[in-house]
Amino acid sequence: MPDKRIHIQKGTYSVNESSIEVVERKGVGHPDTLVDGIVEDLSLALCREYLDKCGKILHHNVDKAQICGGATEVGFGGGRFTKPIYILLSGRATYEAGGTKFDVTSIALEATKKRLRDVAGGYIEVDDRSQVEIEPNRISKSSKDLVDIFMRNTKVPLANDTSFGVGYAPLSVTERVTLETEQFLNSQEYKRGMPAVGKDIKVMALREDGKLKLTVAVAFIAKHVNSIAQYAEIKEKVRQDIIANTRAVIKKMNLDYDVEVHVNTGDDEKTGSIYLTATGLSCEMGDDGSVGRGNRVNGLITPMRQMSLEAAAGKNPVNHVGKIYTLFSFQLANDIINEFGGDVTECNLMMLSQIGKPITEPKNVNLFLRGQGDADYERIAARVEKFVAGELERIPAITEKIVGGKIRTVY
Repeated sequence: MPDKRIHIQKGTYSVNESSIEVVERKGVGHPDTLVDGIVEDLSLALCREYLDKCGKILHHNVDKAQICGGATEVGFGGGRFTKPIYILLSGRATYEAGGTKFDVTSIALEATKKRLRDVAGGYIEVDDRSQVEIEPNRISKSSKDLVDIFMRNTKVPLANDTSFGVGYAPLSVTERVTLETEQFLNSQEYKRGMPAVGKDIKVMALREDGKLKLTVAVAFIAKHVNSIAQYAEIKEKVRQDIIANTRAVIKKMNLDYDVEVHVNTGDDEKTGSIYLTATGLSCEMGDDGSVGRGNRVNGLITPMRQMSLEAAAGKNPVNHVGKIYTLFSFQLANDIINEFGGDVTECNLMMLSQIGKPITEPKNVNLFLRGQGDADYERIAARVEKFVAGELERIPAITEKIVGGKIRTVY
């Protein structure tokens, strides 16, 4: 008998067949990604604390935070702060349960400092308030109604919101190149050979038919740049490295595209107006960051795809469906591609929740499928429906995967 929650349609649109495709990635040091990483680390730290002291994850959503850019004076060879970066943490968390108290403020401070060290270690002193000010005291106690839903003794967590998640698979060549370009430039291996390349990297990719055009913003670190001539030399080396890496990614996918790469197109080297920083982060000099303004949970911003504007970072991984359904949607789309081989070559899906209902019982799951077996579409759709119905029962398992680091919300 068909599952009335699950609707399967034949996909009529493929981003791969569009003559134009635009994809963006904000790297780990971009202020929007940095603040996403801070609140997600805080959520995971709270999960561990709650599990350690109570044996279960308690209610929290710490997905409201802001990075307010500081100010620096930078020249070849180095720079200094004249105004600190300000980080405001907000949201809700459980401060006490069953007589056990939780030091949310200290946990928030340590999670923030750790993320800053990981991203800009060696260039920012996280305990120096002339460089960074962290305000953790705006995290309030969780509201009674949401705590009540959270704490109800049910086998399956109850959705704390009416929301939807969106996912798709596989990545297009433009998406793959965009993701791997930033990961290549921010890899430890690349940094060892190119220490002047900071962590704040943004990649914007444009595919026009058979041509890939990348515009890449790279925050160079002044400590490792001694002159405008050296800056230009390093920038050109980075550009050539991106071209080589892009061609390697395309070759792995057995495709052939022309590649065009531009780096720091806002520079005016004649006047000395260049992208040079003290820390490798643009938030040192006025660039702000807000939770949810950056990458989706697959690390990309994809305007040619169906998308959710849900800010997943910092939300609790137990019953916040905006987070859980988004992560699960991408996981399910990939699982469908792997399970059905050439019969399903593209999968786009959306899952809708209903507040107060078990998270294993979405109001609707809508799938658009494309494949090589279109002639046998009805049989394939029936198999996919049965597969999806079985996978829905496994939604609660995603909590353990998130807390255990097997699935990441921010990267």
